[in-house]
Amino acid sequence: MRIRLTLAIAATALAAAFVAPSAAAAAPQQIIGGGTVSSAPWAAAVFQNGSFACSGSIIASRWVLTARHCLGGSMSVRVGSVYRSSGGATSTVSATYGRYDLGLLYLSSAVSTSYVTLASSNPPVGSTNTIYGWGRTCSNCDASAQLKVASVRTTTNGASDAYGGPAIRSTGVNGVAWRGDSGGPQFYNGQQVGVCSTGNGSTYQNYASVASSRSWIRSVTGV
Repeated sequence: MRIRLTLAIAATALAAAFVAPSAAAAAPQQIIGGGTVSSAPWAAAVFQNGSFACSGSIIASRWVLTARHCLGGSMSVRVGSVYRSSGGATSTVSATYGRYDLGLLYLSSAVSTSYVTLASSNPPVGSTNTIYGWGRTCSNCDASAQLKVASVRTTTNGASDAYGGPAIRSTGVNGVAWRGDSGGPQFYNGQQVGVCSTGNGSTYQNYASVASSRSWIRSVTGV
């Protein structure tokens, strides 16, 4: 599995998101591992102006959690399907909210499905977590047609996301995040602990901390 982030943010954030050219040249050309998912009723594919942009998760009937740097343009989502271009339920987005690199999408119509449970604390350092997304499976590939999953190991809860907010850094166990996985969830013990923000595509990724913004999410969504 090769999972990749989509970053459309300011130059300062981009500088933090990618390794230096010399380091990138030395990195492996392919990162293989992980696998595909057969069922994920909470999964949300996020679209901008009709094109796939990011991954996300549905946290309530009219609320999707994704990355703040994914917000913009005319937005819509596909929820409940492991295929980003078919199945599930679709809805346009009528309002967006952002804090650090967390983005909330308010849907124009309610979606009835299974919703993720949000964590109130960060995962323990050294714990194995699970990440999901429709990111690219190779450097020149399109976004994955089917939802992907990989295991990662938390190395610190003191990292920063694309906007300088609190983030969870992890290294890949059998896969890493990259373009297209932005906004996708990181789970520990069945609860969502993070939202995909930045990474170097080979050795680590930073996920915006859900716990650090838990009160803000609740104030906006009631969840």
